[in-house]
Amino acid sequence: MAAPSVHPPSGPATEARRRIPALKVKQWIPDWEKIRWNSDEDRSRPEKEWFYQFSMAAADLKSLSGIYRRTTDRRHAKEDPGIQRRHEPRRSATIRRYVKAGYPWSDLSDRQRDSGDFDDLRQPGWLPTAIVVNLLVDGDQRHEQEIPSSDIVRVIDQPDSSALLEFPANFGRDWTYKTIPPIEVIDGQHRLWAFDDHDDIDFDVPVVAFVGLDVSWQAYLFYTINIKPKKINQSLAFDLYPLLREEKWLTRFEGPLIYRETRAQELVDLLWATPQSPWHRRINMLGDPGHRNLQVGQAAWIRSLLVSFVKKWEGQRISIGGLFGTRLHDQSVLSWDLYTQAAFLVLIGTDLQAAIEQFQNGWAAELRAHTSWKPGGLDPAFFGRHNLLNQDQGVRTLLQVANDVFFVSSPNISFAGFSSTPGDNTLDQDGLTATARVRHAYTELRASEIGDRSLALAQALASYDWRASSAPGLSSDEEVLKQSFRGSGGYRQMRESVLRHLSEGEGWVADAATGIRARLGYD
Repeated sequence: MAAPSVHPPSGPATEARRRIPALKVKQWIPDWEKIRWNSDEDRSRPEKEWFYQFSMAAADLKSLSGIYRRTTDRRHAKEDPGIQRRHEPRRSATIRRYVKAGYPWSDLSDRQRDSGDFDDLRQPGWLPTAIVVNLLVDGDQRHEQEIPSSDIVRVIDQPDSSALLEFPANFGRDWTYKTIPPIEVIDGQHRLWAFDDHDDIDFDVPVVAFVGLDVSWQAYLFYTINIKPKKINQSLAFDLYPLLREEKWLTRFEGPLIYRETRAQELVDLLWATPQSPWHRRINMLGDPGHRNLQVGQAAWIRSLLVSFVKKWEGQRISIGGLFGTRLHDQSVLSWDLYTQAAFLVLIGTDLQAAIEQFQNGWAAELRAHTSWKPGGLDPAFFGRHNLLNQDQGVRTLLQVANDVFFVSSPNISFAGFSSTPGDNTLDQDGLTATARVRHAYTELRASEIGDRSLALAQALASYDWRASSAPGLSSDEEVLKQSFRGSGGYRQMRESVLRHLSEGEGWVADAATGIRARLGYD
């Protein structure tokens, strides 16, 4: 509800002044007295040791702060204090759409909004974050112009923690300031620009107001609000997304892609940084073309994770979701944090590497025989330019198959009870490094049923022929098969080939592979 307007007599009887209530927020500590205040540098000591909080109509605040449409009229451009970023009309237009119908309706295309098919996505467009402003005082000048006393928004402090803000005489929709606007917007101009000059929307906004603040302190505030703090932690947002995924606006609109991309990038970074990982410092993080044939790039790893463990979890044509977000057989969501997820991928990789090293026959022996490999060096059956496991197609297939196998087997697997931090308080959990957390989770997974299943999967995968089409010693039929894995269509071909190989084996891995082929329509 809007704050009530108060009209006590003030000044000549013909001058109607409107007042609104405000709260004083005291923020001042003795240590601040050590600050080097300097009026010559526009860093003078503030007159008040508090700021004010109140609500007011967006249209009124916009008028008092001199924010008008300026598409062609630049008369007031010289009055800008220079603190705000350049106005982005598209951003304000998005906020305006958000106010009218919330998110994600505001981010839909014009065609989607006009179609009417997405009207059920309309939500409230709340703007609870305060707009931060500065109230000019007597004597304040901007660009060699001084604000007249009659235009000032005055603050009347009350004996308690409240105050009254008194607007200029006869302030209303048609009121205009004489020289410079009495209010300077420090943060929130795009929110105000979202309201049309002739808008009939009755919309109040929360405001935090400083009084007589020098422009250098305004710039400092803008920096601390917008630049210094960390932006939204998209990784944490990823963790929250599975809990919100039943919301219609999330299931109908692909807003969380950025969260999945961020989680995929963080996982790749941990696979590269963790010493226990077989890909430790063996992922081309910067896309250096000098390593093009020796390492899979970070971007390819991220794309592979986006279609496997952190893929979109439900929807048309999705029969197997990403394990790190999909509801399992009991409708629960895997409660693994980033480090446990990374540890699981490290577990899959180390087990496969070890299984291939122990595989002394067939394709692995052929590949080793045609290289200068010596025991103790990098095994060309796991590393090297002629190995699909060291190429985009192989990495994607490995991640997809591992995700598929564990997902369809989830009714028989316990995924609960794992942590990336010690539970005995022998270590400062907050002080653990990221790789230490991965190592701890890896140790727990290694000793569990999941560790045993990872070993079984690795043994089955090790007997698959991972040679690339460029490998020496291939028969003509083998070379044709390997060449079919190239290009965008090759991903499906290779995934189907590996699953067929697994289904021809024995045990739970073979059963899972058979079920996966049926789900994907490979039979």
